[in-house]
Amino acid sequence: MTVPTPDITPTLVRRLIAGQFPQWANLPVTPVAWGGWDNRTFHLGSELLVRLPSAEGYAPQVSKEHRWLPVLASLLPLPIPEPIALGVPAEGYPWPWSVYGWLEEESALQRPPSDLTAFAMALAKFLVALQSIDASAGPPPGVHSAFRGGPLTTYDRGTRQAIADLGSDIDAQAALEVWEMALSASWHSPPVWFHGDVAAGNLLVQGGRLSAVIDFGCAGVGDPACDLSIAWTLFEGQSRQAFRAGLPLDGATWARGRGWALWKALITLAEYRFSDEVKAAEVRRVLDEVLMEKN
Repeated sequence: MTVPTPDITPTLVRRLIAGQFPQWANLPVTPVAWGGWDNRTFHLGSELLVRLPSAEGYAPQVSKEHRWLPVLASLLPLPIPEPIALGVPAEGYPWPWSVYGWLEEESALQRPPSDLTAFAMALAKFLVALQSIDASAGPPPGVHSAFRGGPLTTYDRGTRQAIADLGSDIDAQAALEVWEMALSASWHSPPVWFHGDVAAGNLLVQGGRLSAVIDFGCAGVGDPACDLSIAWTLFEGQSRQAFRAGLPLDGATWARGRGWALWKALITLAEYRFSDEVKAAEVRRVLDEVLMEKN
């Protein structure tokens, strides 16, 4: 039975903190302006962050981050979130939750990098380091990663349905060709670590440069192609070329990465084309980049 989503408010967070971590009970709790979708996020004082899964499907990410982020942190060239404390269900909230250290900078979504090519090169270096970490005991793709790192066939039906729903609103034939190319480019190499949600909102910027990478909720070990969508969502032209050049991945992996970007653009456009003009316009831009790319 699916557990209904609770009303996640500052009041709830204060009660949870007071009941489980009384040493922080006097710290103010305020919502984070750019808190993401999978979790509801709150400032706890000036140095801590509270994250609560927003739905049952995101709850498995909590223990995974507490298990693996400390391991990954020591092997990566940039800061990542630091789990400080693990909370348990209470006060009507049904899932585990976390306290993290707060990373102060703004995201690339809020403050675009001043030099996108240098930013792309830095991100590629980070992903190379991530993919180089021993993956033998890491979590394989599954519900916890929203099946990132697994085969694109998981999303085949939804992608084809989105293409059908969008109809003449997009170049459906070109979209199908890109999708079929991605499906045929299978992953045959040993699994590596992937982030799972490399997006502008999860890349922090300080002084115009990449300074940290956050939100490893979809991380795991498998096919790294899911981490390449950023090539079309954020980068273009020279910066995309620099990102691609910085990653030792074959053409088939890039074809699958393009498929991941296409899938997300299609389902997002299908959902928001009539309800959110701003979001739909941005997704159309990404979709154009994906469909115009020459592999």
